[in-house]
Amino acid sequence: MNQPSSLTAELQPSVSLYERRRKIYVRSVSGFFAKWRWALVWLTQAIFYGLCWVPWNGRQAVLFDLVERKFYIFGLVFWPQDVLYLAVLLIISAYALFLFTAVGGRLFCGYACPQTVYTEIFMWIEERIEGERGARIKLDQQPMNGRKLGIKAAKHGAWIAVSLWTGFTFAAYFTPVGALVRDLVNFRLGPWQTFWIFFYAFATYGMAGFLREQVCKYMCPYARFQSVMFDPDTLIVTYDGKRGEPRGVRSKKADPKAAGLGDCVDCGICVQVCPTGIDIRNGLQYECIGCSACIDGCDQVMDKLGYARGLIRYSTENAMEKDFGRAEIVAHLVRPRILIYTAVLFAITAAAAYSIAVRLPLKVDVIRDRGVLAREVEGGLIENVYTLRIMNTDEKPHRYHIGVSGLEGIALANAGETEVGPASTQSLVISARVPPEAGSRGSQPIHFDIEALEDKAIRLREKTVFMMP
Repeated sequence: MNQPSSLTAELQPSVSLYERRRKIYVRSVSGFFAKWRWALVWLTQAIFYGLCWVPWNGRQAVLFDLVERKFYIFGLVFWPQDVLYLAVLLIISAYALFLFTAVGGRLFCGYACPQTVYTEIFMWIEERIEGERGARIKLDQQPMNGRKLGIKAAKHGAWIAVSLWTGFTFAAYFTPVGALVRDLVNFRLGPWQTFWIFFYAFATYGMAGFLREQVCKYMCPYARFQSVMFDPDTLIVTYDGKRGEPRGVRSKKADPKAAGLGDCVDCGICVQVCPTGIDIRNGLQYECIGCSACIDGCDQVMDKLGYARGLIRYSTENAMEKDFGRAEIVAHLVRPRILIYTAVLFAITAAAAYSIAVRLPLKVDVIRDRGVLAREVEGGLIENVYTLRIMNTDEKPHRYHIGVSGLEGIALANAGETEVGPASTQSLVISARVPPEAGSRGSQPIHFDIEALEDKAIRLREKTVFMMP
């Protein structure tokens, strides 16, 4: 086989499989959509950082206690047996995402996604310490000196502080926050608490401080399959090419029509304010997270030039092609796809809410002793032994009466009452006895009836079998 010469190898172009990353210096922007983004930042972070400190019935309002295997959400207590509600929650979240995406594109990504929210916070810190976009570019181009080192150290120190507080808050949803604070102050944090605090802090610091748009472009799967949820009537961030082209620089007093130009002055503001660094004028791209920063930036330029706003705006593919007005766009939003998503989402949510509202605060597991199938006791009676695991999911204690039925003459050999504390479990060994003539040989169906003495509405019947020799 002929080997290529060194000259031929040098002449062959080098092709990279991955795009070389260029640092994006995002320009700050103000406007209608920027206010909405910051409102969502404040709302989501007030909930995240504050909810673990809210007291409720002598505990924190939201606590996922993995050690005790109980999830507390305000007045609700969920146990491992309630895993169905987790599945329903995931289904509701999926349908909500489908609905919002079909209506308004990547609204979640642009306004409420944790990656977007924390990137917004970290960029705000960066801007306050290093300055605006031009100052940051100039600072990075300078050689390292005492001033630059101090500025960078201050920025990263602030980032690390926010990240550690975020990691601590995350751990506080799985370990009671009071105990976590005491352990932290006394340097007695357990290995798992320490791991998750620093792991979540590291993830926040790395993703919001360094990776940023790389997470949205390469790591998030939503960017890859969002297009299957879009259709020509989905509201997306769009550039009006009919109005903007041909683009070109002109003076403020110039008449663009006389110069044969569109309204786009090719200022590049829409690119400078984009957190993923794309040019929306090239059409919809999967990197667009729908944050609408380009809309605010373009509107500011249009205001300065005295042009109408909306060169970049929320619109639909059909609206841009067919020149729909606002009323026609709204009318096209109500379409079969949206109606189906809405109906399914409403039905599942209503069913889940009803199920939670009417569920009994009592769960019982009956386990028959398999070591001895049946035995004869005094008086010639046949006895089976059971373990009843009674779970009181209410946050107040209850005393329960236990009864048994299903066979003639069946009765309990020991006490038929027990008290279970709030949100706790108690195991009780129960012996059931029947006369030998009560049933035929083999397994016979019976029922245990458990009823709260304080509230007759709290009652449960569990089926099991009685073995006759």
